[in-house]
This record gives sequence, structure tokens and C-alpha cells, in this order.
Amino acid sequence: MKALIRETKETHVRIARAKVARVSTGLPFYDHMLAVFLRYADLPLSIEAKGDLRHHLMEDVAITLGGYVRRVMPATAARYGERSIPMDDTLVRAVLDAGGRPFFRGKLPSQLYTHWFRSFAFEAGITLHLDVLRGDDRHHILEAAFKATGLALAQALRDDGRVFSTKGTVAWTEEP
Repeated sequence: MKALIRETKETHVRIARAKVARVSTGLPFYDHMLAVFLRYADLPLSIEAKGDLRHHLMEDVAITLGGYVRRVMPATAARYGERSIPMDDTLVRAVLDAGGRPFFRGKLPSQLYTHWFRSFAFEAGITLHLDVLRGDDRHHILEAAFKATGLALAQALRDDGRVFSTKGTVAWTEEP
């Protein structure tokens, strides 16, 4: 897939493969978090987005990025990932299963970013448990969450050439 575009009356989001990750949403801190996530997830993508409200923009980027991940996930992905990231006073752990069953459990010091991770997980079709084990600094907690989730996702998406499930691959068929 070359690019995935999501367009509504409220937002326009375009995610495409790139040689080097690039993010442009007009929200500097959010751009930083997305760039960190792409780097740690080993996803060289370009994300360009604009929208009417911060909430709509962030949610639609999460939905589009999750959809992109779901579409590029190899059938022989390692499936599971777990990583913890310390940042000064902060310790955050992400545990995920990229097996196609969406679920999210976690609470960050921002409802908007908690919602981001939930939207991403559901659209990507992953189970994501995100635990803030320690920390007071909001920036460090959020950045550690994006880093830990990115590393866990990279681990889960690693193509090791075998199907890591007792049920084999899941096949979806659409009939007109």
C-alpha cells in the first residue's frame, strides 16, 4: 500500500511510506509524540494531517495510523510484544497482541492521549495494555507510553516466517 487517506468534513489525514519518518499536524507536541512512535515502531511513514479541532485531528490520525498498521501487518508476524521504558521518574510498560482482537486498557495523565491509544488499538486490531508504573511528569509519561508502545509493536510486527497461533491464519472474505 502506497498511502492511506482518511477524509471527513472535520479532518484530512494522509499516511504514506517514506524513506524517513515525517510528521506534520500543526500540533508541535503531538508531532513529537508521533515521530517518537514511528521511530520506535520502525515505521518509516509520512503523516500529514489537518483538522478543525485538536480532538478530531488526533483521533483521526490514531484511526488512520491504526488502519495502516492493520493493513501492513504480515500474516507471519511474531504477534506479541512487551516493552518498558524508563524516563527519569517515569516507568511505562506496553504489552500487546497483534492477533486481530481489539482491546485497550490504560490510563494516561491526559484523556485525549488515553483516547488516542484506544482509537489506535481498536483500528489496528490489537490488544494493548498500557501501564504507567511510576511517574509525575506528564511529558515523560506520554513520551514513554509512545516509545514503549512503538517498541512493543515493532516486536509484534517482526516477520519471523511462521504463524504464531494454534488456529493458524485468519482469513477474511468479502462477497459482493
